[in-house]
Amino acid sequence: MNYKYYVADIFTKEIFGGAQIAVFPNAEGLTDAQMQSVAKEFNLSETVFITNPESETNQRRMRIFSPTEEKEFAGHPVIAAAYVLGHCGNVELTEAITPILFQQNNETIEANVTAEDGKPIFVQFSRQSSSSIDRFAPNDDEIARFLSIEVSELDHNKYSPRLVSCGFPYLIVPVWNYDSVRHAKFNYSEWSDSIAPQTAASEILLFAPKSPFNDADFNVRVLGPKIGIHDDPPVGTTMPAFAAYLCSFDFTQQGTHVFAVDRGDAESRRSVLNLEMDNRGKELLTLRTGGTAVMFAEGKITLNT
Repeated sequence: MNYKYYVADIFTKEIFGGAQIAVFPNAEGLTDAQMQSVAKEFNLSETVFITNPESETNQRRMRIFSPTEEKEFAGHPVIAAAYVLGHCGNVELTEAITPILFQQNNETIEANVTAEDGKPIFVQFSRQSSSSIDRFAPNDDEIARFLSIEVSELDHNKYSPRLVSCGFPYLIVPVWNYDSVRHAKFNYSEWSDSIAPQTAASEILLFAPKSPFNDADFNVRVLGPKIGIHDDPPVGTTMPAFAAYLCSFDFTQQGTHVFAVDRGDAESRRSVLNLEMDNRGKELLTLRTGGTAVMFAEGKITLNT
């Protein structure tokens, strides 16, 4: 049986940028083992498999696989799937904004697709999360050593390092400049010798409150013991923790905050995530994540089912 697929570049307006996601808009009949094998063959960060309910609605079942395992949730695939379904006509975009409900393994996510002339131009989804925040962090000397930067590059004027978890713990570290984010290199031996392993932190979210690009307010990067020294992985799953981190400071006023975060640079698949954060001073924080996408490739595979 033939299965059509699309490969889209997410959180970018240009091909060869952002994060690349494969989407199968009609994956009925594929087994779990076949989906895992296909994802391994594509070898992208995520491959998405969509199945359609019998009713004529805009609700879809979504399965997300990395090359090694199925994922419970990831933000990039939501943007990719909504964009692809609108692009290929699987969901008709007859209104200025069309909602699509994605039933994942443990929750339902609503994505809103903004369209012009029936074509998708922007996708946004909303999610609530609760967080835990710990101000206990390694000292500046330790942080500078395991990030291979100077102590003077750390920002203590407005922000400070904090441990934040929205289900997965990050040590969030602020620096003054974009160049510090880009040039940092994780040093495993220095990490092991610091108090960091005694905290719950599994990865570091390094950020600067500025970017050389006019469409972003923050530049961020994820580093850690399981990430390659030159890797710059997608940051979508870190955004709830980053939003909770920003809300943990008294100067962040209650209300809705709109800002953009970028990762990478012009030579390394730069992504731009547009965020709307509702700071209500409550346990649950609502974060709306949006972005653009472009189609990179389409094709089909033949599998025996």
